[in-house]
Amino acid sequence: MEEVMNYLDRNEFNFEPSQKVVDAIKRFDPKTLCFYTRIYDQGKKSVISVRLSEIYGIPEEQVLLTYGGEDMLKNAIHYFLMVGDNKKILIPEFSWWYYNRVASECGGTFEMYPLHEKDDTFAYDIDEVIEYTNRVHPRMLLLASPNNPTGNGLTSEEIGRIMEHIPSDTMVLIDEAYASFITSDTDYIAPLVNKYSNLIISRTLSKFYGLPGLRVGFGFIGKGHEQFESYVNKYLGYNRFSEAVALAALDSDEHYRRVADDMEWGRQLYKKELGNLPGFKVYKSVANFILIKYPLEIKDALMDALKIQNYKIKFMGDKGLESCLRITLGRKEQTQTVVDTILKVVKEQQS
Repeated sequence: MEEVMNYLDRNEFNFEPSQKVVDAIKRFDPKTLCFYTRIYDQGKKSVISVRLSEIYGIPEEQVLLTYGGEDMLKNAIHYFLMVGDNKKILIPEFSWWYYNRVASECGGTFEMYPLHEKDDTFAYDIDEVIEYTNRVHPRMLLLASPNNPTGNGLTSEEIGRIMEHIPSDTMVLIDEAYASFITSDTDYIAPLVNKYSNLIISRTLSKFYGLPGLRVGFGFIGKGHEQFESYVNKYLGYNRFSEAVALAALDSDEHYRRVADDMEWGRQLYKKELGNLPGFKVYKSVANFILIKYPLEIKDALMDALKIQNYKIKFMGDKGLESCLRITLGRKEQTQTVVDTILKVVKEQQS
């Protein structure tokens, strides 16, 4: 029998979907796909945007729906960098390489602002972000919270302070794809979106709800962007199968909160077992992955040991993070296997 590969390198979901999601898939009538939804006749985008409007307390017309979080980034960055003469976007220094590529696809230019390593975390310097944005005056400012791969996030107070002190014609895009693993609080979103017209908050069903293969992204935008909303939205509605599964996922918070608790168990295990080893540092994470600094001299041995176990983790190659691992927080037995493998390799290297 073929060995199953354990993919802990791309922040995918190594748990089971909720029973409600499973039931929605089993109950879905394929004949539904023979017809468009009729919800656009009511001036609505989708049953998903209606439900998200209810959950988040934001008008349905300000809810954005896309083909995964990636599509949200593409739509927003392409649109705002292509309209007008200002084609610059500010991006965090240690962040997803894809942000840069999306900007370059539409003739945009990017500049990076620093993220700072502080004790066991990386962090935005809020005053510095404000200063950079005012000095550069970009068309867009991108903030990732939590940030991939460093795992740090922003508080609602920090977001508000940034919004309050930067140019009002700079669109702020906050990538919250990895939100909700530590806290279930979303009450801060509506007040921010209501107050700042130059704000987009992007989320997805790929991470917390564990459905990256469904490709459903969503977000919220401040008032006064009807043309952009028209650019993003689909006149004839959305994938009706995805809609049914998405509604079930959004109604399954209890299940996914239990998964998040297992991930917290994993964070604590990594910290306890590896945090005090020479050459190691376990960074604080509020996402579904953890960043760990390790001695580079064990890299080859560790890669070989994990390969034997049929495990894949991310050996970072980004400038400044070359001696780091990014590991998806998987099931308890997966976390234990990775920890045991690392400890075994360290012990063998020392003997």
